[in-house]
Amino acid sequence: MPLYVWEGRSAEGKAIKGEMQAASQQAVFNVLRSQRISLDPKKIKPKGTGLNREFKIPGLGHKVKTKDLVVFTRQFATMIDAGLPIIQGLDVLGKNHSNPAMRKTLLAIKEFLQNGGSLAEALGEHERVFDDLYVNMVAAGETGGILDIILERLAAYLEKMAKLKRQVLTAMIYPAVVVTAAAIVTSILLIFVIPTFADLFQGFGQALPAPTQMVIHLSDFMVAHGLKIFIGLSILGWLFKRFIRTKRGKEILHPIFLKVPVFGEIIRKVAVARFTRTLGTMLSSGVPILEALGICARTSGNTVVEKEISRVRISISEGKSIAEPLDGSAIFPPMVVQMIAVGESTGALDAMLQKVADFYDDEVENAINGLKQLIEPLMILILGTIIGGLVIAMYLPIFKLGDVV
Repeated sequence: MPLYVWEGRSAEGKAIKGEMQAASQQAVFNVLRSQRISLDPKKIKPKGTGLNREFKIPGLGHKVKTKDLVVFTRQFATMIDAGLPIIQGLDVLGKNHSNPAMRKTLLAIKEFLQNGGSLAEALGEHERVFDDLYVNMVAAGETGGILDIILERLAAYLEKMAKLKRQVLTAMIYPAVVVTAAAIVTSILLIFVIPTFADLFQGFGQALPAPTQMVIHLSDFMVAHGLKIFIGLSILGWLFKRFIRTKRGKEILHPIFLKVPVFGEIIRKVAVARFTRTLGTMLSSGVPILEALGICARTSGNTVVEKEISRVRISISEGKSIAEPLDGSAIFPPMVVQMIAVGESTGALDAMLQKVADFYDDEVENAINGLKQLIEPLMILILGTIIGGLVIAMYLPIFKLGDVV
């Protein structure tokens, strides 16, 4: 639904204004009149036109973070459990939220509900904040009358997934920082320090050692083409980032990522943890299994995993079990397949999936800790070799001069 801005006066005569999602300007007018707000229909305008257009500076806009979503979900669940009406709860949370983007979203959802829509439909209008999983679980909670319980499960799910994401980012950040630091230090030495030594060595009157000559040639190349190299690498990085977001890029690169030593195993474990956690949470909340598998496939984060889950979905639609198409999978280990089969046979699939997810959360954490222990000395060795090699190469002529003297 479009978003409208309006200006009017309250029953006490105070000038007020606001925003509302509605099917038409007339719908906005009718809702406000029912709230005893007097206004001119000409003062109701679609947002995003004329002076109502929002101007944003790239990189400075507010975004809704996972932490904001978790806090809102828990607070909202508590309010509903205490018997507070949904619209009133959204109004309180929206007006008091510290994040402007989240505040705007919650107030827009409140306006949608006041026009007669359901909570799930209102959340679905803001797909950048509430994904398919969130919307479908809320819909199941509304249908079953257990919205507060569903929201608590959603908050727990979001917290665990955020923790998993932080663990993976932690494993990637350290080597990236070390490599960046090594590149910066090496560039500074080659561009600013080595040329000073090169000028000094020109007056020696003797041939320079091969390592020194190599470093000086590399320095000359960096001085002449360093800016071009930096711009070229920046463009390549930007193009790679754009390419990996395309469908074709994902199809080409995602299978490669799974085959990368060490990192590929971590990616696979993260995929298993995410799939079992997501599916278990949705099944325990009453979401139909075919719909739940469709959402799991779309949120898997890897095209190979997505195809595996889609294959399972087709198998179930044909009357087969979940475990059967997973047997022999390159993504899901035999232990996971066996536990899923046991869960299906005992009627406790959702609980079994949660246990598998907990196990793989620990597996990911252990793998990342092991990776950090491996990477730390390796990065120090690489950095020391590069910097030490440059220093030794530049001091070799001085040592040779001492021998001559």
